[in-house]
Amino acid sequence: MRTRPLETLPTIRAKLGSTIVFAVGMTVLLVLLMLGYALRESSHDSDRLHLLAVARRAANGLISTPSVGNITFVSTAPDGTVIGGVKPADFPVFTDDLVHVGISGSLEYAVVPVIVDGTVDRMVYALQPAPSRAFFGRVGTTFRFLGKFWWQFLLTGTVAAFVALLMARLLARGMTQPLRDMADAATRMQTGDYSVRVETKSRDEVGRLAVAFNRMSSELEHLEQSRRDLVANVSHELKTPITAIRAHLENLLDGVEQPDPETLQVMLAQSERLGRLVEQLLDLSKLESGEVPLHTEEVPLPLLIAQVISEIGVARPERSVTVGADLPEDLPAVAADRERVHQVLFNLVDNAMRFTPDGGAVTVSADRHNGSVQIKVEDTGAGIAPEHLPRLFERFYRVDPSRSREDGGTGIGLAIARSVVEAHGGHIEAKSELGHGSTFTFDLPVAPEGPATRNRRDP
Repeated sequence: MRTRPLETLPTIRAKLGSTIVFAVGMTVLLVLLMLGYALRESSHDSDRLHLLAVARRAANGLISTPSVGNITFVSTAPDGTVIGGVKPADFPVFTDDLVHVGISGSLEYAVVPVIVDGTVDRMVYALQPAPSRAFFGRVGTTFRFLGKFWWQFLLTGTVAAFVALLMARLLARGMTQPLRDMADAATRMQTGDYSVRVETKSRDEVGRLAVAFNRMSSELEHLEQSRRDLVANVSHELKTPITAIRAHLENLLDGVEQPDPETLQVMLAQSERLGRLVEQLLDLSKLESGEVPLHTEEVPLPLLIAQVISEIGVARPERSVTVGADLPEDLPAVAADRERVHQVLFNLVDNAMRFTPDGGAVTVSADRHNGSVQIKVEDTGAGIAPEHLPRLFERFYRVDPSRSREDGGTGIGLAIARSVVEAHGGHIEAKSELGHGSTFTFDLPVAPEGPATRNRRDP
């Protein structure tokens, strides 16, 4: 693969500095060329003055050779007769006592009279090739002009490049500091330190990248903490029933306990608790990864809610908590997976009953709202402190860990409920106030009107 020139440089600072220096150098070069082209006529004036000076020296007898460099000399009598050198054809003849400078054809001339006793003794011509008026001739004149002042231009370019390099380093330091900080932070994150953050006040692309990096590191820190909590909670939840079963088995082997129905029933309950935990973990994992397809159908909510309330009454006959429904007559059916919605309702109502004291009430209500059906599960329990509400739907999170464990909860029910609702495109939330109970609300899409297809499997 072809390597670009800038890709060989090791740092962004070096790349930025090289780019700026190159741009400044090219700008200075172009400015000098344009300046030289614009001032090339000033070089002509200097050449003419030099030609006139040489002609004066020849007229004064200071030059005895017929030519000096590309300058040749011609002498004529006052009447125009050539008395020295070779005069080009069709060349103007001057017989007055004035100095003349000009161009004739391809020659540039300077004419100086030699005055003797107040009269013109002879005319001295200094001739040199005239600069070409063609494009390439102008280019050559331009470079001759630049050649006379090359060291000034070189000094100017060097100073400009040095200033550009200094400014590039200062600018690059401020621009690339967040990038260097992110590189250092990424190195620390490789070792498991996700608490590092990058500080920047810039609002450009680098600043937005730093903000995104900080957001990513915060999410990774949260995920890492969640992973640790999950491992700790799963270990604890698995350890508790396993320890209980092992203790009973050891007692049975040692003869401390007899294999009577009561002991076996305790062991069976612990094994069932262990099985429920594993099953719920697998269920939650599949829901969050999207591996569980939803069997969407038209679900009448009044019948489903009545079924859940009946099952709750059978599952917890010892609780004297009133469970009822408050549903409008025109409540539309929802397009959802019946079994999954049943799971959500059962978890919410069961939680409400477990945390509502005897004599309290749990109410399930629903209403149509913006193309969805909003379902609420309200209780008259003790309520939930505000600091617990944001984490209620996390795995294994418990407001009252001791009570929930004694009551058989695993801390996964609300996490499963959130995954099911979000899989239907809905949202679930909890509101509560200490001493005034709690309200869990989730929404499901309304079933389309007309003979829609039934038991449609959504991927």
